[in-house]
Amino acid sequence: MAIVASLPGFNLFSSLPSNPPPNDPNSSTTSASPSPPIPIPKYPPPLKKSQNAPPNPALKTVHRRTKYYKPVRDGVISSDGARAVVIGENGVSYLLPGAPFEFQYSYSETPKVKPLAIREPAFLPFAPPTMPRPWTGKAPLKSAKEKKLKRKVPLLDSFGPMAPGTSGVKEVVMARPVELGKYPKQEKTREEILGEPLKKWEIKMLIQPQLSDNRQVNLGRDGLTHNMLDLIHSHWKRRPVCKVKCKGVPTVDMDNVCRHIEERTKGKIIHRVGGVVYLFRGRNYSYKDRPQYPLMLWKPAAPVYPKLIQEAPEGLTKDQADEFRKKGKRLLPICKLAKNGVYITLVRDVRHAFEGSPLVKIDCRGMHASDYKKLGAKLKELVPCVLLSFDGEHILMWRGPNWISMHQAAPSPSDTADFDILSSTGRGKDYDKPCKPDTKTVMTSPKMMSLWKRSIDSNKALLLDELDLDPDALLKKVEEFEGVSQTTEHSYPALIVSSEDGTSSSVQVFEEIPQSDPYSEYDDYSDNYDYESDDDDAFYDSDSIPLGSLPVDVIVEELDHD
Repeated sequence: MAIVASLPGFNLFSSLPSNPPPNDPNSSTTSASPSPPIPIPKYPPPLKKSQNAPPNPALKTVHRRTKYYKPVRDGVISSDGARAVVIGENGVSYLLPGAPFEFQYSYSETPKVKPLAIREPAFLPFAPPTMPRPWTGKAPLKSAKEKKLKRKVPLLDSFGPMAPGTSGVKEVVMARPVELGKYPKQEKTREEILGEPLKKWEIKMLIQPQLSDNRQVNLGRDGLTHNMLDLIHSHWKRRPVCKVKCKGVPTVDMDNVCRHIEERTKGKIIHRVGGVVYLFRGRNYSYKDRPQYPLMLWKPAAPVYPKLIQEAPEGLTKDQADEFRKKGKRLLPICKLAKNGVYITLVRDVRHAFEGSPLVKIDCRGMHASDYKKLGAKLKELVPCVLLSFDGEHILMWRGPNWISMHQAAPSPSDTADFDILSSTGRGKDYDKPCKPDTKTVMTSPKMMSLWKRSIDSNKALLLDELDLDPDALLKKVEEFEGVSQTTEHSYPALIVSSEDGTSSSVQVFEEIPQSDPYSEYDDYSDNYDYESDDDDAFYDSDSIPLGSLPVDVIVEELDHD
């Protein structure tokens, strides 16, 4: 092989010819023609958009593709007759003619802060009053079965009075949706629809079938939205109780969610476990007379609100806030929140954490950015606290200059000025040490004070006058109190009477039985029951028996010594 490779003009790795040489006798006279190349496909020319067609806001996402920013003020910002977009205390609201209240995209998760601007032109997300929402695609072909079903027009009996001269003939009308702007008037109030309050056995009977059922309304990060009102009524059509399962940011304040659910749906929450709510429709509910609202065809863009994080929050300078943020990077979080979890105890945990440290951090890694920002806005109002940063998917909070401890009547000057621990050079006292509450002033309820007073009077509790006791002195007082409290609690009243000769004594035991009870079975022999005196009962002497002890205790003690 080495000799063959060294020959000139010989290449072992050369490719074979595609066609045989022309002088080859073994080759055929007719050679195959090469295949033609792949033809270039011809695409139809692009359709020209008409310049005169007005753009429809339903088919555009203005707030995502452009930097639309328009400052707004309170009041009507856009109107079309009686249809208007309003900016008020509840943010952006939509007013329709004849509506029972102002519609919103979310009723429970609207911030209390007034918006500064909007991210899209102000329009109503409902269907126009003159024409339906424009068609965005091609309608699929219907099968023969669907065409046959379409021929059967559903008919309904007319609920109005019969026309005169019809001789008892009932009018039949087609099933039509409620026209936009015309809402059925509810003749019954909410109290009349709910009826009498449910009893315990009725509540248990209604809830039991739905404990393990997944037919429910899911309430997520947007809270109670407008379209959920119609969804809840569709559940009430078949069942008297609608199960609402809440997850995410709204579970921080479940009382707010439940209040809005009852106000908008006119129902009654009969049971609540964690983030699951059971909503009762009422004893006299009628699906035919339910309130019908127009559905929102798309989700409006959220308006622009003031920033949550400021360089110099209230009560702090910029240098002090930066120093707190540096300290917060080394601070351990009190908990880690899961995505789409139930955060019912989060406000309580943050308040307890502020008792030991002026800074609190919460780990939100894995959550959506909008979720933990909404979470920080809710904690700012409910705790309350001051937000410092969202760096690293963590919520860093400061308890604020007006913080009041849960275990004190009034904050001390050292607790109310947490920012004084930072000097101009950044070297001050260690603020991570737990604050020492004032032990002289304690807030408590009148019931707890009465229980403490009763315990002290019955010798079940001891009131210490001296607080600065060493461990030995404190242990001595506890041992003395333990002996007194056991004697008082585990002994019975006894009367020691000396005998006639003075050598022995007799003991009479009295039970605490009311003397006025004529049907007591102990009246015949309780007063005449005496212990017989013997010569060996010398320890019944009144001088040797401590006050409040029983003779049997003395006997047991003597037998133990023997």
